[in-house]
Parts: sequence; structure tokens; C-alpha cells
Amino acid sequence: MADGFKNFEKILLGEEDWSFIPEIMFRTLIMYLVVLVGLRVLGKRGVRQLSIFELVVIISLGSAAGDPMFYKEVGVVSAIAVFTVVIIAYRATAHFVNKNKKLEVLLEGKCTCVIENGRFAIENFEKENLAQDEFFAELRLKGISHLGQVKLAILETNGSISVFYYKDDDVKYGLPILPALFCNKAQEIKYRDYYSCSFCGLTQLSEPAPKQMCRCCKKDKWVKAISILRVT
Repeated sequence: MADGFKNFEKILLGEEDWSFIPEIMFRTLIMYLVVLVGLRVLGKRGVRQLSIFELVVIISLGSAAGDPMFYKEVGVVSAIAVFTVVIIAYRATAHFVNKNKKLEVLLEGKCTCVIENGRFAIENFEKENLAQDEFFAELRLKGISHLGQVKLAILETNGSISVFYYKDDDVKYGLPILPALFCNKAQEIKYRDYYSCSFCGLTQLSEPAPKQMCRCCKKDKWVKAISILRVT
């Protein structure tokens, strides 16, 4: 019975004893305040719009903050020293990035056009290694039901997608991104209507044909295009 209690106590506390719990709480409070100050020094952009470079900084700070909370052998002062070095390095790098455009592109990347005039910018889309389903989900969250509503979509350096829409009078036929419609792909064009290439989004008025190749991407799967307006 005693051995069972000791094993359960070890599961709860690890190698430490109950007396270390108040110290953990105190250490956690200190590191919470240090993280708060550190993020404030990094600035608002470091919190709200993380680039790859800034994400590395945040992960570094999180790692430095975590160890002193749990391990007696890691002092709080050591963690604060790590914080200081990381923050100074970040501020120095941000300064040089603002002065040098090439360095900015190297560290943060650059924005990429992924939809232009209602069609995928295929070369750019493939370079970014975007999953089509996830990308469509992002567009649907913005109230978009087909590409004919989109004049321009840009993948920003922080991973967000900026979308510029056609005016209602300019909305055209486009590739539907609603799952129930997009899944109806076919090679055969059964009747005269507007169809969109399921790969690149090229939309055209097509005549009945057993098989038709897309003149842009050379694929042969088509989806019936739609032209409904965006609901805002």
C-alpha cells in the first residue's frame, strides 16, 4: 500500500517533493512577467503578425521561460540573460532588415500572388506548396464561393491571405470552391455551358465533347462554373 502511494506521488511530483511547489509558483510568476515585458519590447507586430523569423524568436523565448519554472538547477537569472540576448539580437536584426531589402526577403520571404483575374497563378501556387483544400477553406471563410468573385489574392509573408474582390457588376463565371460543387469533376462536356478547369481555374464557354484539354495547364478535369454574387 505504501509503495503504491509512493508511486502515485512520484507520478504527481516527479523527483521533487511538495516543498518545491511554492517555488515553482513563484518562478512561474517571475517568468510570466519577464515574458510579458519581453513581448512588449518586441512590439505589436511581434505578437499579432508573426513572420517565420519572429516565430523563431517567440519559440526561443518560450523555451527559455519554460525551464526555470520546473527545474531547480536552472536559475531565473540565467533565463533572463537568455531573454536579453534574444531580444537584443531581434532588435538588431530588425534594424538591419529595415535597412536592407535583400535581407528582409531572405529572413521574412515576400508576398506571393496566388489568384489573378479569377484564376490560379499556378507557378506561384506550386512554389508555395499550398494544399488546395486548406486554401479553399480560407477563401470560404471570407465568404467566397467561386474564383470568379476574386480579382486578386495575395499570400502575405505572415501566412495570411489578402483578397481583392470584383465589384458585383464585374463578377464572372469561375471555378466553384464549395465542396459539393467542386467534387463534380468530369472529362466529358455534356452540354454547352461555362466550365472551369479544376486545376488552374481557367473558365470558358465549352461545346459538348467527350474530352477537352485545358489550353493553359493541359489538364482534362472540368467543373461546371458558377457566377453567383458574393454575400456580404
